[in-house]
Amino acid sequence: MSALLDPILNFLKCPTPERWLHAAAADPATLLIDHCNCELKAAQAAVRLMRRYDAVPEQAMREWLGPYEAVSFGRMAPSELLANRPATPVISHKSEMVDKLFLLVREELHHFEQVLEIMAERGVRYGAVSASRYANELLAVARKTEPEALVDRLIIGAYIEARSCERFAALIPHVDERLGRFYHSLLRSEARHYQDYLALAERFSPEPITERVEALGKAEAALIERPDPQLRFHSGVPA
Repeated sequence: MSALLDPILNFLKCPTPERWLHAAAADPATLLIDHCNCELKAAQAAVRLMRRYDAVPEQAMREWLGPYEAVSFGRMAPSELLANRPATPVISHKSEMVDKLFLLVREELHHFEQVLEIMAERGVRYGAVSASRYANELLAVARKTEPEALVDRLIIGAYIEARSCERFAALIPHVDERLGRFYHSLLRSEARHYQDYLALAERFSPEPITERVEALGKAEAALIERPDPQLRFHSGVPA
């Protein structure tokens, strides 16, 4: 596992604080619900990038995400989604962005389903929880003009995926065996997602991305180390 995690630990500017790990282990239900939300948000973010910067059929993407969004808004029961999982659309258009992000969306939606199954096993009801400030505050420091805005969004995507991978690994010793096995199964795909986002940032940037990676990494670490009033998968130190 060290070969998988070492690049991520070197990429991130700080580790997850121990206080967050203990708080997360003490409230697995909240963590599962927010984890489920994060998987959907990651898929939605990738679809938005493909819609905005590449040619993908919008209707097919909307129909694909629709049932998952219906569950998140309480308009569909999780059991109904799991019994009738949407078919993955066939995309004829291929590009580097579509190749990487389409696979990411497919995997994130599968993870969403897996979290729902674990929640059902444990009698955890999918309910509404407020979003953490993490992603929005990272996006707030992104540049606004193109192509810099795209580059920053891709780097932020890399940080979100890298932090997810780091937290899954850090949580394994603090949770039960079933949940630990599940988190371990997610590490490889989350690590690849971080690498894919970073590769796309380098691909679309007209200049080296080192300075922006450093600046956004410091902003990400500040959010992780700052006191947070609520426990969420990407929240900071418990206040």
